[in-house]
Amino acid sequence: MSIHAGGGLETAAQLKSALAEVEKWEKDQKNLMIWDRLSRLPFKMLDKITPRIVHEKLGVALDELGGYIQNGGKYLVAGRKVGQLLAASNAKRGGPESGPYSLAVMDEAARKLAGERTLFATAQGATTGIGGIFTLAVDIPAVFGLSLKAIQEIGLSYGFDPTLKEERIFTVKVMQFASSDIVGKRAILEEINQQASAGEEAAQAAISRIQGWREVISVYRDNWGWKKLLQAIPVAGIFFGAYTNRGMLKDVTEAAEMLYRKRRILARLAESGE
Repeated sequence: MSIHAGGGLETAAQLKSALAEVEKWEKDQKNLMIWDRLSRLPFKMLDKITPRIVHEKLGVALDELGGYIQNGGKYLVAGRKVGQLLAASNAKRGGPESGPYSLAVMDEAARKLAGERTLFATAQGATTGIGGIFTLAVDIPAVFGLSLKAIQEIGLSYGFDPTLKEERIFTVKVMQFASSDIVGKRAILEEINQQASAGEEAAQAAISRIQGWREVISVYRDNWGWKKLLQAIPVAGIFFGAYTNRGMLKDVTEAAEMLYRKRRILARLAESGE
């Protein structure tokens, strides 16, 4: 991310350069190493080795995700902290405390929020790794909720309001993207790139594509289930818990930064008539 616009907004040429960076990242995501696919265990095998308590917690997460899409629920974040970060970053660059903010200001806020959430998840994974399978059942929904909140905060950094239903749907798609294999990533990128913006009709169409949002939980388990099981190993679980949680949040926040950044760039290019 190499845009530097001082206290002002970017030129069309700068926006196009930033868009090229995001598109290069998207291309890389579509060409992940074969190991990414080989490292995933089939659902049936996971069903056999995953303890019942973990299944129950994933079931709770499924119900809560449905509530989040409908009304935000307990996962909906407030924008005050994000607003303060944006204002401080803009003032540092010589701009006013209120927006509109440059892409550089948005990038800085997003990176800071991503770093904070990743550090928190890492510490949490190490702590819950001490207690084995019992604290693992606490860690899974906690990291799930933390991921949703991190995505929303990054979305707010780029000017997208999670109180809108269509934005909460986009949050879920970002989370699904971060947890998907190479085939899933390609499909989700194509869907996001083709999806029309805003409107209740678009929101309802997106909900139907999420298929009752069950696929999000399935992908989440397919990707992370076997890794989280390593966290149940006594003592070693401290390391595995910290490492796995850190990786999860890094993937989620990176996807959020890139996908929301692209939306903001395209919106600004449209505004400029480019």
